[in-house]
Amino acid sequence: MQVRLQPADTSPHPAYPAPQHVAIIMDGNGRWARHRDLPRQEGHRAGTENIRAVARCMSDRGVSYLTLYAFSTENWRRPQGEVEGLLGIFSDALSREVAALHRDGVRLRHVGRLDRLSPGLRQAIEGAQALTHDNPGLTLSVAFDYGSRDEILGAMRRMLADGVAPEQVDDSLLARYLYTADLPDPDLIIRTGGERRLSNFLLWQAAYSEYYFTPVLWPDFDEAEAARALEEYGLRHRRYGGLAPDEEC
Repeated sequence: MQVRLQPADTSPHPAYPAPQHVAIIMDGNGRWARHRDLPRQEGHRAGTENIRAVARCMSDRGVSYLTLYAFSTENWRRPQGEVEGLLGIFSDALSREVAALHRDGVRLRHVGRLDRLSPGLRQAIEGAQALTHDNPGLTLSVAFDYGSRDEILGAMRRMLADGVAPEQVDDSLLARYLYTADLPDPDLIIRTGGERRLSNFLLWQAAYSEYYFTPVLWPDFDEAEAARALEEYGLRHRRYGGLAPDEEC
């Protein structure tokens, strides 16, 4: 699912190059709840309520695309009660926030499978995407029932079904069969919660992404933390396998 916020004046912020596309692995909801002696669902709820502020911060600082990893293909293995709770929280947040996001000019986009979701949730996702499709602001994609290996295998199956010849397959063709076909590759991938792995997220698209790992749990990842990640990104030099000008002989 994708969300767009109105382009903002970034002049009050430091003059560092903003990434076009930021992707976030929102980790640490369960631990946030445990530290407060709360049920895990309260951590997931707090994490959902954090999204709007972070999205606005990213938009204000010149980010055009924000992708959030909300529910993986592996998350179905969690206890049934937690899965049902996550689905309910996502459905509630979608119905509660879509009108406000639309007013803010955000374009919402779903990234992942729809076939395993309930008809009602599928309809809500498709309706949110249709409502916000032409909005000019931040594109907010929500990766829900998403797994990168599943995505790549599905792309390969669709290419075979379409009769694509082996010699026709290249990077650009495969990219057109991915869920993210209309999105640029992420420039920056942020993972909260202290872990340092991708967890089956955007494996193909992340080939040249920069990474930012923080111990801050997702519900505590506020606008100041988001700004800190963007500022560190702005200090990095991306080479894409080549050399920086000052390294050339």
